[in-house]
Amino acid sequence: MAIFLLFIGVLALVLLNVPIAVALGIAAVVAMLVSQGLDALPNLPLVMYNGATNFPLIAIPLFILAGAIMNTSGISRLLLAFASALFGFVRGGLAMVNVGASMFFAEISGSAVADVAALGSILIPAMKKRGYPASFAAAVTSSSASLAIIIPPSIPMILYAVMSGSSVVQLFVAGIVPGIIGGFLMMGLCYWFAVRHDYPVEEVFQLKKLWATFKDASLAFLLPIIILGGIFGGVVTATEGAGLAVVAAIVIALIYNEFDWKVFRTAVIDGGVQTAVVMLLVASSALLGIYLTEAQVPQQLAQTITGLTSNPYVILALLNVFFLAIGLFLHSAAAIILVVPIVMPVVTAAGIDPVHFGIIVTLNLAIGQQTPPVASVLMTACSIAKTGIWEVSKINIYFIGVLLGVLMMVTYIPAIPLSLVNLFYR
Repeated sequence: MAIFLLFIGVLALVLLNVPIAVALGIAAVVAMLVSQGLDALPNLPLVMYNGATNFPLIAIPLFILAGAIMNTSGISRLLLAFASALFGFVRGGLAMVNVGASMFFAEISGSAVADVAALGSILIPAMKKRGYPASFAAAVTSSSASLAIIIPPSIPMILYAVMSGSSVVQLFVAGIVPGIIGGFLMMGLCYWFAVRHDYPVEEVFQLKKLWATFKDASLAFLLPIIILGGIFGGVVTATEGAGLAVVAAIVIALIYNEFDWKVFRTAVIDGGVQTAVVMLLVASSALLGIYLTEAQVPQQLAQTITGLTSNPYVILALLNVFFLAIGLFLHSAAAIILVVPIVMPVVTAAGIDPVHFGIIVTLNLAIGQQTPPVASVLMTACSIAKTGIWEVSKINIYFIGVLLGVLMMVTYIPAIPLSLVNLFYR
């Protein structure tokens, strides 16, 4: 009953346009006052401070900043030119370029919203100019951007690791295969649409042009090698890798003579604002976590569910439905912070690998970014394309189907996310 009332309280405040972080804080404080009285108040600031100063969380603003530098310094244009030379000879090649660019940008930013804002402003107008419908351009850009939270580094994975006590590096490794599968399936869907609707071929394949664009963008290709190679090789932690990403992005931008201090200042401010939102969510969730722990709500939920069934696949099916529903109304960060601490005892009791479950959660929330009413990534793509959500959603449903297919494969074939983790870390 306590958890039900908490959810109702939070949703009611959100529907009244109260920011989610504030709504979580209010609900937690009221619950603690009701159960513990005024004696609980002096401890609240310390709980919030400790919650928001977790070391792995420092990676979030740094990855956001690295992605902003990459976009504003012109590096994105060089990568797009190479992708166009590689895929442009295929019918619907520009749509495939869109997916491929999102997969690469995902390796720097870790944020789907940053991905769609950065690449969408370039690719959506280009696709419209070449004769692609605005709704199709927005759907491809929006769905492929959600690969940014599956392919490492991923900001939602960092949050999940903090909330669940899992390894950030193992989560990053587990996201590689599902992200690649999702990307290539989306490319195949783009080709199917292109053949069906006679979308254009961009250019004749020229090995000379491919080599020229590769040389132009060669330094940019070092970014994911530096970031992921350092993290997976054990040279740096995920947080240190994020700092390394910022330094590498600045150095490469300076070498390309594309660095602009005014733009850099804007990127720093934008990154700070986004980080403040996430950190406030984390701080307020720490209050909620303390209350739930003391009230033993997660343990009670675990006992209830495991009392109904002990089959881990049935439990995963129930949790999938739950997270898909939550994703309709909450942003990914808020959903992870609010729900993961509650369901982890269920996951542990069922014998489900927490890294495996982390990829399942991430995929669910990637789908939530595409499904109204919240649909933050979809909304951004529609705004750039200047088209309606309904028109885009009618096409986007096919791409959501791809994400659902990947979710089912990851859920019921654990080897897909865990094969590399088991190979290198276990």
